[in-house]
Amino acid sequence: MPARLPDVGGAADKITLIPQDFFAELCEQIIQHLNHKIPGVNTAELCQRIQTSGIEINIGDLAKIANIVSFLFSTAARSNLSTEELITALGNAVSVLPKHAVQVIRHVWNEQGKSISVSEDARNTATVGQFVDIKWKLGVAMSSDSCRSLKYPYVTVTLKVADPSGQITDKSFEMTVPQFKNFFRQFKEMAAVLETV
Repeated sequence: MPARLPDVGGAADKITLIPQDFFAELCEQIIQHLNHKIPGVNTAELCQRIQTSGIEINIGDLAKIANIVSFLFSTAARSNLSTEELITALGNAVSVLPKHAVQVIRHVWNEQGKSISVSEDARNTATVGQFVDIKWKLGVAMSSDSCRSLKYPYVTVTLKVADPSGQITDKSFEMTVPQFKNFFRQFKEMAAVLETV
């Protein structure tokens, strides 16, 4: 096998915390992301649901687990591994991974692993994030520590972006109304250019 599979030993104790149904959902989302059916894995939403069920795990640990499993599946797809070859390639990790995690990896790979398409173009293309959603709101600053009364309008924009590994993150920023109008004008220019394509 050309690429080495990740060492999951450090993440095994964190994977142990995740119930089988949530781990299966994580694996399913990763496969869907690798098949370009969804822009990324929403670890923030999944982490919140896991925490609501009473399990203490932080988003950083869940994101690391998602990255390891994503690397595992994408490496296995590039190497065209069968289910048994994947489990064998995991080697020592199988002994440190919780039994339910190995069962889920085996099941998900057996059912959907072959559906992951790895084209030559995908292998040779530089990876960039992918836009998922945009939200904005108009606000008015009433006061601050240094000024009694500001009363100036501003626009808060939140972009939801999937990074190349599939992790979905929110990026927020504020703009003055003139900055927002310029931002909007640039989007109109892009739309006009796209109409000519």
